[in-house]
Amino acid sequence: MARDDAPVLELTGVTKRFRAVEALVDADLVVHRREVVALVGDNAAGKSTLARIVSGVYVPDEGTIRLDGVVTELASPSSAFRHGVAAVFQELALAENLDVAANIFLGHEVIRGGLMDNDRMDHLARIYLDQLGGGIPLLHAPVSELSAGQRQCVAIARTLVGSPRLVVLDEPTASLSIAQTAQVLSYIEHLRELGVGVILISHSISDVRAVADRIEVLRHGRNNGTFDARTTRYEDVIAAITGASQWRPAQGGSRA
Repeated sequence: MARDDAPVLELTGVTKRFRAVEALVDADLVVHRREVVALVGDNAAGKSTLARIVSGVYVPDEGTIRLDGVVTELASPSSAFRHGVAAVFQELALAENLDVAANIFLGHEVIRGGLMDNDRMDHLARIYLDQLGGGIPLLHAPVSELSAGQRQCVAIARTLVGSPRLVVLDEPTASLSIAQTAQVLSYIEHLRELGVGVILISHSISDVRAVADRIEVLRHGRNNGTFDARTTRYEDVIAAITGASQWRPAQGGSRA
């Protein structure tokens, strides 16, 4: 039975191997409702592997996943979606030839009387976009005509179709302009306001500090630091990422 006081997500001792390569080793992660947790680390630190485990793309070899305190198996992306976990990866997977509303409901169309209920989908699409702060005036504009920041808005709006409890965002500000990055960070703020837990994967410490509540560092697939995003020093996060500082859990398993 789900517990109201439980974290929306709790990973404990998660390990994932790809033949001889250990992408994650005994990794832990906790995310609460209305919390943005940034997952940072160098290339091959295990960030994307962890994101794909949470979103059902990979199944861990060891470890436990709990959603709202309940042990849960996320055996596929569709299983994760049913459990209220949605993800936006760098590829976005938007259909260039379809408009905004059609992309938001792609694969999850609203059906009434055996036919797609376009009016209902338009209505809901506008609600989802407005919940993220707007920025896309035309529901039937082709995605191919949108800016990179607007495409991210559409991709994030797609996650709201399933009324998620947790959203995973993989490098959402990569290759964006300063103005577009600010847009996307505002979308993340709106997700928090909706009561959603957010995992934000990013290489940009400045973006992370602007929007995250907590920073979790991975190094070589292992936890190597946890920091308050608003008070920690930039140098301390970099030291954890590069291995200049080595983190160990506090006695009893809690994090320092």
